[in-house]
Amino acid sequence: QVDLVESGGGLVQAGDSLTLSCTTSSGRSLSRDAMGWFRQAPGKEREFVASSNRIGGNGYSTNYAESVKGRFSISRHNAKNTLFLENTSLNTEDTAVYDCGASSSGLGEASDDVDDWGQGTQVTVSS
Repeated sequence: QVDLVESGGGLVQAGDSLTLSCTTSSGRSLSRDAMGWFRQAPGKEREFVASSNRIGGNGYSTNYAESVKGRFSISRHNAKNTLFLENTSLNTEDTAVYDCGASSSGLGEASDDVDDWGQGTQVTVSS
């Protein structure tokens, strides 16, 4: 069981940037896990945002939803057991609760791939 804790959400204006963080309350290392971000807007289903999968050694591959490609960037700081999601050029359609997820067996774009979830952090973008 991994206790994930997200932070960094808030209220911003369209065009602004925001960086979300995800770490573990237990201090457990996340370096071997596939990690990702999903989001859920009001009245909509949870959707994939970005993922980071280990590809051997210290390398990771990243994948992004088309709606955020070029604007969002996922990264890790393994020494701090922290996953980041840097969001730039935010627009009102990015308003959602953003959830961090971990998987011990690889993470695609399906939320069913996730073994452990955080509690979520709210991002609200005003026009």
